[in-house]
Amino acid sequence: MIHKHSNETQTKWNRGEFKVQLLLPTTTRPMGFCDGTDEDIAELNAIAEAEGVDGFDIQRKILKTGREIWTLVGSEPPEVVDDFV
Repeated sequence: MIHKHSNETQTKWNRGEFKVQLLLPTTTRPMGFCDGTDEDIAELNAIAEAEGVDGFDIQRKILKTGREIWTLVGSEPPEVVDDFV
């Protein structure tokens, strides 16, 4: 289950109660936290699909404690460039 970032969930992360911290490349504040299960990945896919992201990649960083930081990088549609000046 994905737990959205709040003071309570941040405290739980600090205490080691979550295995994974979820980040987005555009911000330093965590998106949320989870345990890194297959169900969590399926839920992240559902969230990405609901937000119109075709897919995403998980860049995993393993910490010395064994916990992980996942940065979620979405693949967005290509930007349309107007060549008419």
